[in-house]
Amino acid sequence: MKSFLFALLFSFILVTTTALAQLKYPVSKKMDQVDDYFGTKVNDPYRWLENDTAANTKQWIRMEQRFTENYLLKIPFRTLVKKQIEKTYNYPRYYSGFKAGEYIFFSKNNGLQNQSVYYCQKGLEGSPKIFIDPNTLSKDGSISVVLDGPSFDKKYLAYHINKNGSDWSTSYFVEIATNTKLKDSIAWRRDGGVAWVKNGFYYTIYPEPAKGTELTAIARNAKVYFHKLGNLQAQDEFIYEDTSNPNMGLGIQTSEDGRFLFISKSPGSTGFEVIGKRIDGPNQNLKTLFKGYEFQNGIIGNLHDTLFIETNDGAGNFKIISTDFNNTSKENWKEVVPEKKEKLDFASLIGRKIITGYLVNATSKIYQYDIDGKLELEPKLPVLGTAYGFGGFKDDKYLFYDFTSFTSTPSIYKYDLATGRSEIFKNSRYILDLNTYEANQVFYKSKDGTRISMFLVHKKGIKKEAGNPTLLYAYGGFDVNITPFFWSSMFELLENNGILAVPNLRGGGEYGEEWHKAGMLDKKQNVFDDFMAAADYLVSEKYTSKAKLAIMGGSNGGLLIGAVMTQRPEICRVAIPEVGVMDMLRFQKFTSGVFWTTEYGSSDSLRQFPALYKYSPLHNIKSGVNYPATLVITADHDDRVVPMHSFKFAATLQEKQSGKNPVLIRITTNQGHGASGSSLKKNIESMTDILSFMFYNMGITPKP
Repeated sequence: MKSFLFALLFSFILVTTTALAQLKYPVSKKMDQVDDYFGTKVNDPYRWLENDTAANTKQWIRMEQRFTENYLLKIPFRTLVKKQIEKTYNYPRYYSGFKAGEYIFFSKNNGLQNQSVYYCQKGLEGSPKIFIDPNTLSKDGSISVVLDGPSFDKKYLAYHINKNGSDWSTSYFVEIATNTKLKDSIAWRRDGGVAWVKNGFYYTIYPEPAKGTELTAIARNAKVYFHKLGNLQAQDEFIYEDTSNPNMGLGIQTSEDGRFLFISKSPGSTGFEVIGKRIDGPNQNLKTLFKGYEFQNGIIGNLHDTLFIETNDGAGNFKIISTDFNNTSKENWKEVVPEKKEKLDFASLIGRKIITGYLVNATSKIYQYDIDGKLELEPKLPVLGTAYGFGGFKDDKYLFYDFTSFTSTPSIYKYDLATGRSEIFKNSRYILDLNTYEANQVFYKSKDGTRISMFLVHKKGIKKEAGNPTLLYAYGGFDVNITPFFWSSMFELLENNGILAVPNLRGGGEYGEEWHKAGMLDKKQNVFDDFMAAADYLVSEKYTSKAKLAIMGGSNGGLLIGAVMTQRPEICRVAIPEVGVMDMLRFQKFTSGVFWTTEYGSSDSLRQFPALYKYSPLHNIKSGVNYPATLVITADHDDRVVPMHSFKFAATLQEKQSGKNPVLIRITTNQGHGASGSSLKKNIESMTDILSFMFYNMGITPKP
């Protein structure tokens, strides 16, 4: 046995050393491109990689794909890791329960289905029947479906189809009782959602992009239209466009009683202006209800002309006020639910009940109030975790919500509005014994002394030691909450004495708007400092060591990883930036990037350029530095964070890497932004490569 183990170990070391020694990256040609930003000359030699349809870019993609595939397939235990990850996903699971009259909807995945299937049943005791099965729409699972809210008369339901993970979608409509697809359809949508009225609905749309630019063109000139059921899209009535600001994002909402249309206008991730009009009679002109973009004033419902608003105007953690549609000035506001020390994450008005969800150290806490703001119930949740849903109609007696945590599979609960009692409606049962794992929350100090919370997930009884493989995962931006979630593939890490660490960085929304603002614009460095302090904490507290630490994040989190690994390349052994925003000087020139300037700033601004240039991952890669083993991840159909970010970052990193740590780029075809809309098969392949790459470069052989 000893000789076998020695031979296996020697073989592993030999393969690893050989792989590192023989790395010779594909040649990425350089062009002479220099931009002048207010007197600062900036080289951009890989600008040509921005053209995703060009022949030379496609050739570069193929070369990098072959190079990465050859490396990953040589990892001796990759097949084992894939088998184990497939096992972690192979269990029936339920999501997204909601009610439309007597019909109940939910989605279910039997285990390894590429896309979850939507079911419908009549009443609590009804037999579930397939309503929409996305797996029948494509052989490879590249078409995904999102169900939208039902019409207020509960007769119709909208759903949206995305192909190859693109943010572009087409909306379709179904009669609920008969599951009959209507002839109506709405193309070239990006924001989803329809706002129903009795004979049709309102929706937002963007102009159809020029052929060949569908995945890169800037999303602008959003419009609102009204569609009458039975008509063609070409017959739809134009309602609104903000011609003074073509980059304004638009959202639409109608009141359940059919009185009002509301349009929210947002330049990005901070606040939004709300305009509206009556649609049930005369005087149907749009008027401003909540002016300006400093605050968020979300309409959660109405009783006659009284509007109920979730607002952070004068309440950084949000409060609920009421006001009159005919006079929404602040002098006419009435406080219904005062601000708490915890952040109000969501609120729903169901009949004369207000259901609220707060975040207590990034975990959910639910309260139920009456229409006057009197506390009625404090529903108990199963454990510390994340609850979401709680939508319904004014005549509902019960509703549904989803609940999950790091150690609890996603399940659907039925909530009784009269008693506050919750009971399981659809329970997802995991294949592993979840009682053998635990999730704890610790707190640490960032560079400037700010107290940061962090979740640690691992097997019970794990010892603090330098050899624990640890994945530090975070986001830190756009007011996004990172709350407990069930990550099936991470159990392959936990089963190998690993630790999943998830900090709640500034820039996120877990602790209110001030927490968000402390990590945006010229304060973005706080986010990176918070993350680096988390890495230092894990090492100093003996949870792991730098040699066994991997860092990972996606989208804005990919930017986070790119910034951290270029600022402190010695901080970890492995870095995995996924679909990251890497070129902070040009992100606003593609697709949705224009909406991120309120979060990041813009290189077009003399005042904001210096801060962006200082941390932009692409522009801070230096020659002569040994960067961590890096697996850059992107996809060819990502039209949110276009793949040029990852292309240029990887090409530059491969050019300047001085050590033997590998720099690879994994480019998935026919897939969009991260796991968004992706098939389960592709998600499993991606996580297989991530964990295999991580283990391999840490010198760890996973357990069979």
